[in-house]
Amino acid sequence: MAHKDNKSYTDPEMDPRFHDTYKFLRRYRDAKYSLMVVVRQMETQFRMEYGSSIDDFLDSVYEAGAELSGGDIEQRAKSIERSNKMLKLLDSSVDLLRNNHKHGEQYYWILYYAFLSPQELRNTEEIIEKLEPHISNISYRTYYRKRRAAVEALSTILWGFTAKETLTMLDQFFPE
Repeated sequence: MAHKDNKSYTDPEMDPRFHDTYKFLRRYRDAKYSLMVVVRQMETQFRMEYGSSIDDFLDSVYEAGAELSGGDIEQRAKSIERSNKMLKLLDSSVDLLRNNHKHGEQYYWILYYAFLSPQELRNTEEIIEKLEPHISNISYRTYYRKRRAAVEALSTILWGFTAKETLTMLDQFFPE
């Protein structure tokens, strides 16, 4: 998902990393649900075929010193692990944003109701209603402005700054 394009964008929404983050967030809810379904199906299939849970089976395999390599089980487990790592990366990045950014708490709730909550809300009006306890008197314009800023801040955590962007930013704060 990372880009080799290091140029600085005056409009953050033109930066491809912003679009990657937005796309990632838009798929999060479905990916999380799909992962839970796949894990459940795999556990059920395993119990039917082997008469034990996956955890019990793996414990016995490891105790016997055997390895699972090249089989269907290993491939499915690797696929689940890869998906889980991507979801955990997003979750930990959102936590970092929430706990350390100056607007982290507001950004968290905006991202939560817009992209991360288990149930997708019907429309912007419903999202704004849910945000009221966290951000008083939030308008549509403010919501969209803050949502863009939250995605931009999350992009910085997920994809980081390039060295060139960092130097440009440092020059603004500490001119020679």
